[in-house]
Amino acid sequence: MHLTVLGSGSKGNAFALQSGGAILLIDAGFSPREIERRMEAAGLAPAAIAGIAVTHEHGDHAMGTVKLAARHDVPVLTSLGTWTALRRSGESCDFIPLGTAATATVGPFAVSACPTSHDAAEPIAIGVIADGVSIGAAYDLGRPTQAVRWFLRDRHCLILEANHDETMLRTSGYPIVVQQRIAGPGGHLSNADAARLLDEIHHEELAVVVLAHVSQRCNSDGALRAVIEPALAARGYRGDIIVAVQDGPMTALRIIGPAQRTLFA
Repeated sequence: MHLTVLGSGSKGNAFALQSGGAILLIDAGFSPREIERRMEAAGLAPAAIAGIAVTHEHGDHAMGTVKLAARHDVPVLTSLGTWTALRRSGESCDFIPLGTAATATVGPFAVSACPTSHDAAEPIAIGVIADGVSIGAAYDLGRPTQAVRWFLRDRHCLILEANHDETMLRTSGYPIVVQQRIAGPGGHLSNADAARLLDEIHHEELAVVVLAHVSQRCNSDGALRAVIEPALAARGYRGDIIVAVQDGPMTALRIIGPAQRTLFA
């Protein structure tokens, strides 16, 4: 499976998973035209989209979802609460519900979900399995609950929020109420939060970590890596650490599972 970061940050989030000639989007936080432009710039055909999995209804994650799904006649996979919020746009497309007890299949992708802590209608983390590879995506989650920790375990690739440096947030110039919202249980994970979570769920088959939704105002590549890299190194992690950028797309990442690593060894 291949993962392409189309863009991630406060101005928009979208990731493309490619397997067997099909593409699953995780979030569509740009206009349909911009998502298609970024896909084409990355060598991905919008016509190959098989579905769009959405974490929650906020514009930087869902702006283009319904129109893009309708344009390509593909389903939206998300929670009922998120779908109810998205339907207010007046557009129409197919909906496949994601809950904690079931897995939905779209093309080669098996998609599952887990509730998260964020100030949205019914936000979820998303899990995808295809080609023997398991990917977990969790951002905009405020606090990593025990359910989220369980959900992200044993994934070969993690797309995980590392939104802000705590000191940079306090000196950002944001009003106190905004700082409290960002750092609160319904807000975003800090670098330190992400490092602690990665320390807890690290395992030998984890091969790629993509750090997502990085604040351009309250974080930096250096501040982020100074916290995340030592935490993973202490656990013996030798895989890739990728910092997702807002202005993508980025070079596609090839994700392989343990069976494939044995085959290619």
